[in-house]
Amino acid sequence: MSIHTGKLATNVWHNTTSTREQQHQISRTLWTSLVMESAAKGKQALANQKYQEAVELYTLALKQSPTSPDYLIHRATAYQRSQDYASALSDAEKAVVCAQKRAKRELIVEAQFRRGCALHCLERYGDAAFVFGVVKRMDEKHKMVATWIGRNEMSLKKLEDGDARKQCTVKETPEVSGDVLEEVANAPTSTSTSQPAAPQQTPADKIRHEWYQNSENVYFTLLAKGVPKDKAQIDIQERSISISFPLVTGSSYDFTLDPLFAPVIPAKCIPRVLPSKIELVLQKANSGQKWSAIESSEPATTTTTSSTDTTNDAMKQAVLGNTTTSPPSSGPAYPTSSKSGPKNWDKVVEDARRADSKGDHSLGDDDEYEGGDESNFFFKKLYKDADDDTKKAMMKSYTESNGTALSTNWEEVKKGKVETSPPDGMEAKSYS
Repeated sequence: MSIHTGKLATNVWHNTTSTREQQHQISRTLWTSLVMESAAKGKQALANQKYQEAVELYTLALKQSPTSPDYLIHRATAYQRSQDYASALSDAEKAVVCAQKRAKRELIVEAQFRRGCALHCLERYGDAAFVFGVVKRMDEKHKMVATWIGRNEMSLKKLEDGDARKQCTVKETPEVSGDVLEEVANAPTSTSTSQPAAPQQTPADKIRHEWYQNSENVYFTLLAKGVPKDKAQIDIQERSISISFPLVTGSSYDFTLDPLFAPVIPAKCIPRVLPSKIELVLQKANSGQKWSAIESSEPATTTTTSSTDTTNDAMKQAVLGNTTTSPPSSGPAYPTSSKSGPKNWDKVVEDARRADSKGDHSLGDDDEYEGGDESNFFFKKLYKDADDDTKKAMMKSYTESNGTALSTNWEEVKKGKVETSPPDGMEAKSYS
């Protein structure tokens, strides 16, 4: 009887152990599902600009995976966009270290980028420049780093010599201790934090704007705090932008730029209403065109020319000469800040040609170039200043390739025919 009781007890113990293991396995599965669901909801909240909610959801996910670079990067982004820059930097630095330990290059790059953004927002511009340089070195095609480098360089130029914000005090790998990593998941949740108060609205007479550009986009910022996002109206057209929103005084604020310096692509422009400003990312219709001002002093026209056509025409004119049969008597006057007023670039080019025929190789007003057809100006200067072999190479490569290639290396070009090389997505065809 006792033996039978022993076997029964053993069976009961095994059954109990098995049940506990199953329960633990079920608990782990449920917890993992909860973490993944929290991360997914956090990503959606981030996309919907619900930054405090995103912070709370990613904090929950980090309770289970405190060294996840991806979760840290996303929470750093949410912190940054809610203007908690110190927390954003802390998460970004931890993300860099965790990503390096996992040897995940793409996560290292994104973590460093978030680190640079946080440093810039904290006005540590010298440190930000160094970190953005790391991002650029690791991924030259990063879609946002060029924009932030330009923004950071503008901030650096405004500083006086000796300003501490110019100094670089950081290293590529942040100094983050192991103890700190264990505290990653301890950020406060909604039970211990309150929603940050909305910033006080900027008075109408204090609102100002600024802009900068790269080869692809123009970045316009209206520095107005406390703009009600649900009541702001932003209209972006090909040659104009208008912004309107109600003021706390009961009146409305209206801002218009018409016409813009050059056309943009409204469907690809991005408006953002943030707590401290309104940002517009305006994609240039003519990629590579340099804007000398945000607004043009000339009436808007409906004719636009693609950057590819503009560049090809500039190459053709520089190498083969002016092919138009009846040039206009005077060139267009582009908006300019030059004290001498608008410049007739056609006359400048013509004067340069005459000087070239006389053996004068100075370009004249090269240092004062602004606005107009930059690619045309560049190719004319390149061809004009070239030696005989370079000119022969440019002429041969351009004509034999049907205008699709331009080489300055005569030693390579003279070896044989330069084949037609159409742009990506296009096919060269011959017509009889």
